[in-house]
Order: sequence, then C-alpha cells, then structure tokens
Amino acid sequence: MKPSTLYQLLRSLRPHQWTKNILLFAGLIFSMHFDMPGLFLRALEGFALFCMISGSIYVFNDLKDLEQDREHPRKKYRPLASGKVTPHQAIILASVLSTVGLVASFSLSVPFGYVTLTYFIITILYSQYFKYVVIVDILALALGFVLRAVAGVLVIRISEGPIIPMTPWFVICVFFLALFIAMCKRRHELLFIQKAELHRRVLAEYSQSFLDQMIAICTSGAIFSYVLYLLAISNHNGEQDLKMLLTLPFVLYGIFRYLYLVYRCEAGGEPDKEVLRDKPLLINTVLWLALSLALLKSPLILN
Repeated sequence: MKPSTLYQLLRSLRPHQWTKNILLFAGLIFSMHFDMPGLFLRALEGFALFCMISGSIYVFNDLKDLEQDREHPRKKYRPLASGKVTPHQAIILASVLSTVGLVASFSLSVPFGYVTLTYFIITILYSQYFKYVVIVDILALALGFVLRAVAGVLVIRISEGPIIPMTPWFVICVFFLALFIAMCKRRHELLFIQKAELHRRVLAEYSQSFLDQMIAICTSGAIFSYVLYLLAISNHNGEQDLKMLLTLPFVLYGIFRYLYLVYRCEAGGEPDKEVLRDKPLLINTVLWLALSLALLKSPLILN
C-alpha cells in the first residue's frame, strides 16, 4: 500500500477529534494516584482503544453520508468523499479497528469493555438516528462524554491496585459540561452557518432563545455539580479537607470565558480548538490542571 494511501486512511479516522478522548485521564487525575506508572499505562491503553473505536465510527459515518458529503462544500475534501479512499478500503479499515478495539477493551477490563461497547452502540445510533431528533441529539453527544469519563475510571480499577471511587457528582458534572459545550456549538451553527438546516437538519428545530435558555441551565448545573463533587471528595481520613475548592475560581473563569467567546466573539463552533486558539482560556486551563494536581498531592488540609 502506498504511503499516500496510508496517510489518507489515517485522515479518514479524524485524529484531530481524538482530543475528546483525553477525558479518559480525568479519573486517573482525580483518583490522586496519577503518579503510579501502572495506572497511567492502563489509562493510556484505554485512551488508545477509544481512539480506535471513535476513528472507526467516523469512517462508518462517512460511508453512510458519502453521497451527501460529495455535494458538501467542505466535506467533499474528506478522503472518502474525494475518492482518495475507496469504500472497500474504508469498510475493511472500520471493521478491523472496531473489532480489534472492542475485543481488546474486554481483554483489558470487562467493565471497561462494556462501557466501550455501550459507547460504540450509542455513537452508531447517534450517526444513524439520534442526530436527527431535537434535544436527543445533544443528550446523546453528552452521554458519549460521560461514557468516556466513566471508562477512564473503570480502566484503572485493578484488583491489586488502590480503591478508585467514582462519585455520582463526577458523572453529573461531566454530563452538564458536555451539554453546555454541545449547546454552544448548536448555537454557533444556527446563527453563523449559511443555510444551517442544510448543514445539520435538526437545526431547523432549534431557535436562538431556546438554546440560550438551555445554555444558562447547563452553565448553572455544571458549576453546582462541580462544587458538590469537590465537597464529596473533601473527606481526608475522616477529616474534612476543603482545599480543592481553591480550584473553583479557575473553573468559573473558564466557563465564563467560554461564554464570552460564544456570545461576543462568535466562537463555539469548534470546541476542541477553542481552548488552543484563545490564550486566556488555554492559560486558565493549564493553571487549573496544575493547581488541581498540586492540591491533590499536597499534605495541606484546609477546613
């Protein structure tokens, strides 16, 4: 196989979208055992498997939308739509990756395997049905992020390792934050893409005011659930430890900065790129992560 063909096959997996799978490391970070090489390796393996699964789903989706993508002004340049990758090659690639990814997931951990399989099924159903149903499309997208976060916790749970808890508030916080980002993206598509309903049929069912109300609800939900999550993990050997609340200002700034970009700078259409494009948001994210890691390992107790 020619190197150019291999490159186009890799492009069809959309590696720039794999940044979403970084969420699998959240469980490792907040478990306070991120300095254990064995657990980090398992989290890395889980990340790689989710990249395989999500890449195969992108290929399956491009196969389904092949004719429409060929008429689309931007999507027509995708490897499959442009003819640089044949449907036969795409079917083989997606089938092999999804099969190997699912089998390897169950080999790594049975609970992790079930979550990976659920993610695969939900995402396929989204591509086929859910993305055409108002509200359900956003809920399905958010569920995909929740499953990533849950998978990240389950993959580092090993019998001979430390106890890795998973509080409901962790899951709820991820869910609200994912809803917040998805709704901001829908708002951008609705307002700033010409003939938005042709770009995404379900956009005809949304309105700006409706999305603005849902964004406000999810903003509040994300903030409150993050606070409740911090309180849930504040018990330190029977003593209350509130030091992680010091990260709250960074979370508030991050959410408010993102809202500023959405409402004042017409951003939000590419969530995976907004953090890298906006320096204040990027710096804030790095500072939040650094402070979180330092506090989680600090012997300091704040009560």
